[in-house]
Amino acid sequence: MKSSAFAASVLVLASLTSTSLLAADAVQGNAEAAKNKNSMCIGCHGIPGYKASFPSVYSVPMISGQSPKYLENALMAYKKGERSHPTMRGIAATLSDQDMADLAAYYGGNGATAAAAAAK
Repeated sequence: MKSSAFAASVLVLASLTSTSLLAADAVQGNAEAAKNKNSMCIGCHGIPGYKASFPSVYSVPMISGQSPKYLENALMAYKKGERSHPTMRGIAATLSDQDMADLAAYYGGNGATAAAAAAK
């Protein structure tokens, strides 16, 4: 009896683990797709030395070249309310997990820098 309960526990654990792994792999960033999604980002993050004035004067970081995982985690933290900047929280709230992955892939691959250079 103990061995069948153990076997059932192992099957449940294996099922949960494989489901978690599938969910983690489900969203893959597509830098090309982000080219149509970055208009709300480039207006602040694409301007060297830009300072936003809401809610206070804030130096906006350049995000091009950052680690895609860092960017994705930061957007998720804004969406969850773990980061406090109100503008970023509002923007992140509108993004799906796929949007975040796409934008992270785009900016992580120096997409904004390449786009700015091409526009000159």
